[in-house]
Amino acid sequence: MFDVAAIILVVAGLLLIVAALQPVAARFQLPSTILLAAVGVALGFLAAFLLATPLTDAFNVIVSPIVNLPVRSSLFLYVFLPLLLFQASIMIDVRRVVDDAVPILVLAVLAVVLAAAVIGFSLSALFGVPLLGALLLGSIVATTDPAAVVAIFRELGAPARLTRLVEGESLLNDAAAIALFSLLLTVIVSNQPLEATDALMRFGTTFLGGALAGFVGGYALSLALPMIGGIRSAEVTLTLGAVYAIYILSDQLFGVSGVVAVVVAGLAVSAMVPARIAPSNWRYLRDVWEQIGFWAGSLVFLLAAILVPRILSEVRFQDLLIVLTAVAAALAARAVVIFLVLPALSAIGAARPVSLPYSVTIFWGGLRGAVTLALALVVTENGYVEPELKRFIAVTATGFVLFTLFVNGLTLHRVIHWLKLDRLSPVDSAVRNQVFALTLAEVKDTLEQTARRYGLNAAASGAVIGTYRTRIEEASTLDIEEVLTDRQRVTLGLIALATREKELILQHHGRGTIALDSVGAMLSHAERLVEGARSDGRVGYNRAARESLEYGRGFRIAYELHIRFSIDQFLTRRLIRRFETLLVLSLLTTELLEYIPQRITPLLGGRIGAILTEIVSSRHEAANNGLQALRLQYPEYATAVEEEFLSQLGEQQELSHFDDLFEEGILALEIHQDLRRAVLVRGPLREKKPLDLKLNTFDMIRSMQIFRHLDDRQVKRLARRLKPRIVLPGGYLARRGELPTGLFFIASGVVEVRREDQAVTLGQGEFFGEIALLTGRPRGADVVALTYCNVLVLAAEDFARFLKAFPKIREEIEKTALRREEDNAGHRVAAAERHAGAAGEKEGPARVLVPASE
Repeated sequence: MFDVAAIILVVAGLLLIVAALQPVAARFQLPSTILLAAVGVALGFLAAFLLATPLTDAFNVIVSPIVNLPVRSSLFLYVFLPLLLFQASIMIDVRRVVDDAVPILVLAVLAVVLAAAVIGFSLSALFGVPLLGALLLGSIVATTDPAAVVAIFRELGAPARLTRLVEGESLLNDAAAIALFSLLLTVIVSNQPLEATDALMRFGTTFLGGALAGFVGGYALSLALPMIGGIRSAEVTLTLGAVYAIYILSDQLFGVSGVVAVVVAGLAVSAMVPARIAPSNWRYLRDVWEQIGFWAGSLVFLLAAILVPRILSEVRFQDLLIVLTAVAAALAARAVVIFLVLPALSAIGAARPVSLPYSVTIFWGGLRGAVTLALALVVTENGYVEPELKRFIAVTATGFVLFTLFVNGLTLHRVIHWLKLDRLSPVDSAVRNQVFALTLAEVKDTLEQTARRYGLNAAASGAVIGTYRTRIEEASTLDIEEVLTDRQRVTLGLIALATREKELILQHHGRGTIALDSVGAMLSHAERLVEGARSDGRVGYNRAARESLEYGRGFRIAYELHIRFSIDQFLTRRLIRRFETLLVLSLLTTELLEYIPQRITPLLGGRIGAILTEIVSSRHEAANNGLQALRLQYPEYATAVEEEFLSQLGEQQELSHFDDLFEEGILALEIHQDLRRAVLVRGPLREKKPLDLKLNTFDMIRSMQIFRHLDDRQVKRLARRLKPRIVLPGGYLARRGELPTGLFFIASGVVEVRREDQAVTLGQGEFFGEIALLTGRPRGADVVALTYCNVLVLAAEDFARFLKAFPKIREEIEKTALRREEDNAGHRVAAAERHAGAAGEKEGPARVLVPASE
């Protein structure tokens, strides 16, 4: 046994090797993970040779800890694997991955099961390997490793969708493969037969149970992170502890897949947390986890590679044939899924098509790595597995990993280059050249100003600036207007605007000018703008923009609760959120209108800039209209919200100014901290003004002229019969042809009574619906709210008792009804005369029909 100091020294040495290999990998354009694997294998062989050779014992003290390092499968499975899975999960843009959910799930689940089956049955039939053992090997080598592949993709500039497909596949692929591996190993160890249906049921339960546990854990984590108070170190520590808790509790306590749980928890955090904590904190969290993932992944590769010589100590010639057969079977299974199943799903509209170059790259990019070696190590350490099966699993899995790393991995960049996936499309090339030319022009102007400002030598400045002029001319040879159609340029501009809108939302979130519960919805709307522009250009963008202004499902549910059960608190919250959303949307569109001439117009041209300005202006106008409607209805709250917005903005400006002075060395640390503390303590003391829906029935009755003569006792009596109700702009209070349901008194707002050829506006203090109640006829007009309205509703069944109880009000209602009937009759006569006159102009003089009595 080795003491702790020796083990730590070995780990420190491995970290030094990891650091030293990074510039080497960059210099020779090699994936760092493949280089780590090669060095690890070489290190393992060298250490084993030096320890075993009789030529010298000088190195025994150094190499003995390496050869006999107490590395067990539990180290990989319980220390490194949760870190790697969670780090990869939170780096994924969940909303973008959802677009390719079907192909990713097919590659992750179906491909794993099919690969395990094809490999298992092939090896069993050709080499006489026990079927369960061969299937176990199939589940082990079905795990793909995205690290090397993604590194190659990013180095060569492969398309973003290709990277998303591979990352998403690898995450869920590991989860599915490890769940299948656990099931098969349990069957082998217990030596109990397992029916296919029972196996499928247990696999599904483990997988779906892990997904549920992961979602619950990720959701709880997303709720807990905002409670930390924005302390970055605490946020990182909370996620680190939560990852291990979710993994171990799912695996040991709940009996479901801990791997699936961690993956789903990471995806849930990636989807929900950015809207719940400050953007700078989210970036810090991701940066720290990226570093953790780098350390864990690098150590896993090195430690696993060092074990390779130990595993391959008993290799035979037949093992080479088995490895090659397993590789061929895995490629065949992968080909079936990628080239047959995915196109079939695309043909029936169940998935977005995956192009042939993408398919070929995914097919050849299924590299295996440390997870495969770790699972093989689990089998070799299990005392209930037969020795021959242990040797078969260890040797074949290791050979499989080495083949994919050093054959697929080293040739993948050539495949990508051959398929031209490392080249920009004509559209991207045109945009790239235009951006490059504009950037060079800005740099040239800056250099000219700098040379004049500091009086630099004319010859020196002229030489440098001259090179920029030459580069600008070379970059401007391809005109973007010649390469792209107007429609393509509009689409590019809209995608850029929607992306900019997301950035602005996060900026406002960081300043505290957007309420926490509104950030997620606004980011989701911005995502829909991006997707709408990508799929349908201007039409899709405008459709998504209209949807963002509509009342959502939550608002409609809250409104129904208000209408049917007089439950108002949910509607109050929704109105507050809508107010804040419209206010921020108005600000965002203002900033976008300034952004267009600054960035978009120089890039895409003046005509496209004008079109984009028109599109954003319509959004700005719609947001302002909605905001103005709320301001008119709730002026006190509007003033309070806008005051709060400006106060938050002012606080952020103060903090930013203090930070700048501190960084410039003008403020000492103590003064800087004291100034920040004074601002931060002052902020929470400001109380937000609550939104008053103005639905106090007594006050609403008192505000109306028709009820002014009533005393307090009568008002209280009347209040028991009248129900307050909010009506949204555009909402119908009554429809033509309906039976009368009640009498409506307008406490605030404006409605429009719409007949076939007539529209009458009614405002505060007026009422409608009396004619249908008095005559018993169906309603003769539609009544639509033009603004937010507060109305009092008297049910039809209470109408007669109401008139009897309040004779003066009855007199006013009947007088108004008679006047309106006369006005309606006069309008009908006038409309008939106009119609007859129009017909007469076409057909000649109209005949006057005289009744027979005359």
